[in-house]
Amino acid sequence: MNAAPNPADPSLPGNAGSPAISAAADRARAELHEEIERVRRGVEEMLAEQNQPIDADLRRELDSIREETRLYVKKRVRKTEKKLERSVAKIDARTVALEQRIDQVEADRQAAEYRIHSDTERLLDGLLQEVRGIADLLTRS
Repeated sequence: MNAAPNPADPSLPGNAGSPAISAAADRARAELHEEIERVRRGVEEMLAEQNQPIDADLRRELDSIREETRLYVKKRVRKTEKKLERSVAKIDARTVALEQRIDQVEADRQAAEYRIHSDTERLLDGLLQEVRGIADLLTRS
């Protein structure tokens, strides 16, 4: 009945990371269609209570309103989905940049630890040589 694509459909691109948003869009779309149908039924009931048959012009008008509403909802959903996809793409790009920065900081930390360890080892080796030299001098005396 609805020609709008189902945003929760896994075959559509960009639906891997937004199931909660797609579910919310589905619920909103269903609620809107229910409300439209409720209003349409209300108009039909009102006309039935007045014992007036629904003429063809009024039927066409109701169907026209239903179609216009369906197309409007489809257009708005499509626009919102595109906006969401752009936002998700920006977030994904920022996430990639942050992950790269974290990797770089981790690599820098490891390099700094290695330098500190190497410098400390050289310093201790130098001190050990000096202590041995002093010990050799003391043992010769």
